[in-house]
Amino acid sequence: MTPPKPADRSRKPHRNQGEQLKDEVYRQMFRLEESRPGVEMALALALLRAWLAADSKPENGEERDWLRKVSPICLQMIETALKREVATISCARGHSC
Repeated sequence: MTPPKPADRSRKPHRNQGEQLKDEVYRQMFRLEESRPGVEMALALALLRAWLAADSKPENGEERDWLRKVSPICLQMIETALKREVATISCARGHSC
């Protein structure tokens, strides 16, 4: 009986990290859709972490392609939520809505 070969784990952690970062971004997008307070910053941080991870691995073009597609959507969601929040605060203070 021959001993088992050691598993090549050099690629798997990177893939798992990439998938975890995607999950985090999607999770924050859903939270923003539910109008959870403070989630704008959480989504921005999740995007930043994803970009930093993608930039640390030059061979990972697939993650960058995904980020190029999802980032404009996320930024638009964040801007819309912030504008809505400012409008809500103005209405609460008695300004015209």
